[in-house]
Amino acid sequence: MVESPAKARTVANILGGEYEVKASVGHVRDLPKSALGVDVKHGFDPYYIVPKEKRRVVSEIAAASKGAQVIFLATDPDREGEAIAWHLVQAAGLDEASLQRVVFHEITPQAVREAFRHPRAIDMQLVQAQQARRILDRLVGYNLSPLLWKKVARGLSAGRVQSVALRLVVEREREIQSFVPKEYWTIEAQLSKADDPQSFRAKLTGLAGKRKKLEIASQQEADRLVHLLQSAAYGVAAVQKKKQARRPSPPFITSTLQQEAARRLGFTAQRTMRIAQQLYEGLAISGEGEVGLITYMRTDSTQVADSAREETRAYIREKFGEPYLPPSPRVYKKKVKRAQEAHEAIRPTSTYREPEKVRPYLNREQDRLYTLIWQRMVSSQMADALYDVTTVDIEAKPSAGRDAYLLRAVNTQMAFPGYRHLYTEAREEGEQEEDLGKNPLPELAAGDLLPLLGLFPEQHFSEPPPRYTEASLIRALEENGIGRPSTYAPTIATVQGRGYVQRENGRLRPQELGFVVNDLLTTYFPDIVDVNFTAEMEEELDEIARGERPWQPVVEGFYAPLMKALAVAREAPVVHQETSEVCDQCGQPMVIRWGRKGRFLACSGYPQCRNTRPLEGDGEPLPAVEETCPECGSPMVAKRGRYGAFLSCSRYPQCQGTRPLLVKTGARCPLCGGDIVEKHSRRGRVFYGCANYPSCQFTTWSRPLPTPCPECGGLLLAAREGRGRCSQCRWQGQSPQEAPEATGLPVGHR
Repeated sequence: MVESPAKARTVANILGGEYEVKASVGHVRDLPKSALGVDVKHGFDPYYIVPKEKRRVVSEIAAASKGAQVIFLATDPDREGEAIAWHLVQAAGLDEASLQRVVFHEITPQAVREAFRHPRAIDMQLVQAQQARRILDRLVGYNLSPLLWKKVARGLSAGRVQSVALRLVVEREREIQSFVPKEYWTIEAQLSKADDPQSFRAKLTGLAGKRKKLEIASQQEADRLVHLLQSAAYGVAAVQKKKQARRPSPPFITSTLQQEAARRLGFTAQRTMRIAQQLYEGLAISGEGEVGLITYMRTDSTQVADSAREETRAYIREKFGEPYLPPSPRVYKKKVKRAQEAHEAIRPTSTYREPEKVRPYLNREQDRLYTLIWQRMVSSQMADALYDVTTVDIEAKPSAGRDAYLLRAVNTQMAFPGYRHLYTEAREEGEQEEDLGKNPLPELAAGDLLPLLGLFPEQHFSEPPPRYTEASLIRALEENGIGRPSTYAPTIATVQGRGYVQRENGRLRPQELGFVVNDLLTTYFPDIVDVNFTAEMEEELDEIARGERPWQPVVEGFYAPLMKALAVAREAPVVHQETSEVCDQCGQPMVIRWGRKGRFLACSGYPQCRNTRPLEGDGEPLPAVEETCPECGSPMVAKRGRYGAFLSCSRYPQCQGTRPLLVKTGARCPLCGGDIVEKHSRRGRVFYGCANYPSCQFTTWSRPLPTPCPECGGLLLAAREGRGRCSQCRWQGQSPQEAPEATGLPVGHR
């Protein structure tokens, strides 16, 4: 018994004809959707049902098991897999005397056969830990979500982990909104050696002989220092040369795979896990049949089997040579807060199965993710990268006996690439790039005099913390011990799917609905959305899994405060915003409320008065247009609809003529030269496409910039604040100019 048909095919290919392999297609039992499904008065006993769509699967499993000599439960090697195995036994009424639980972390002949030689019983401690998590999540969801329906709008949801993730995103946004930029200045000196034409730059850091860093807060202070430094005598105080070694990153765990795939490949967490599942369950490879290409992808352990380490070291020796092989195998220790599962890291099942060899059998996204996993694993066992770092301390002695100032010049050169020959970890947007070889220094020694060639003061302003990306939010959840490898992707997908958060240019921006929901939850349920409280709850679930405490007291200790807070929250007023509008039916004030399609005006006398009307001008101001209706020739006006702004005939509803209102970006399509305009997907996500659609089908998720690439003239895309990257060549750098103010562009018929 396994979970998926793909996994079933791979395992059947390994085991041969003596075995019949069945797939449960995920869980076969769950709590009912139409009711709480938890008996809160009698020990929180769950009530499980077999969903209608799984009844046929359960019947087939029960029938097949009657003729089986032994039943092997080979579901995934984690709490979820353990629970699925237990539910299979209960739902199909399997004979427990013939049951064997087998666990393997990779679907290869060696791993599967080894697992079948060492079967065990179902680990009920893991089952109870998963059951406790499921019940806790149900208690939160089925009590808080109806509250949101009554106080905000129907269709909303709250969750034990998703609400904490939303809080992190909202609080970061409020940090950005309240941020006050702080001015500061830097001063660099262009210097040279007396007998050497090569010049270099040194940065002013402070007073000589003092450790305190010099802070320059205004232009007046910068001008004063420049005046002093212009007449100063410059000389080398000290030169330090050292070798610096940098270790490779450990092989992937779930969170780091999701982060790196987001940064390097642009994959969402859900997309990464979907592709990784395919690589794990097995794909058809010529000469091998169905074979799993990577180890289990839901893990928080960086451990690697000895055999895999030795195979990787042998490959490095053959492919790159002895200099790239460290003296002993690298062993990585777990660093994840409250790491729970004793799994392996995510790695290829065979290092010798190089990306180039399996590429013909993979689709493009499978190939890209497999290559990333393979490179990370191989590089993790390679030698350190070595750098030559030269640091020169320079004293600037002003005239008139003033204190000397300290300037510092640093140059870093790569001496040996080591693991970087194969792989370098991508950086989060906003993280400083390495300055390798950007400030070459002449040969200097203490006492050398340095002529001053120029001084360069520069004004800066401190920047607010960046908005979360999916990668950085996953890292924050992991660092705080919130959630587990299996929960990161669905959590982030949920807060976006509910309209709480929108992904804009790769970053997560909370929407007004997200602020409203977060504020309601933090006001009335501060523990539920508290980072530390949620992390402590994860630790208690781990203790259940280790058999250190029973699950019922954990649930009971959570439920009582939840019900107390819920009783208070039910008395809270409905969330709305006051307006100056008056109801045209009863004369009472109108308020802004939330509905399935966004905000609208509603009478404050509800439910006695049920008058509502659309909220005109909601969101960003709509542009004035000078278009005529294609149906009747009357003027058209800009309006908002479910899928964004559009043009409507001013005579509506007598005339129902419409056109889309698209927004120019100022960039030109690289395929046909047409305007690139802003569009919205069915889920409300912003993307960009050619205005000549459908004759031209160019699209991109990244915001196009109006200025062409300075290298090749290609289309520039926004990479992060103030920076751009070319869509055709590899140029990256400061964006020459931001897009002009968007203008309305009516195109074609709706």
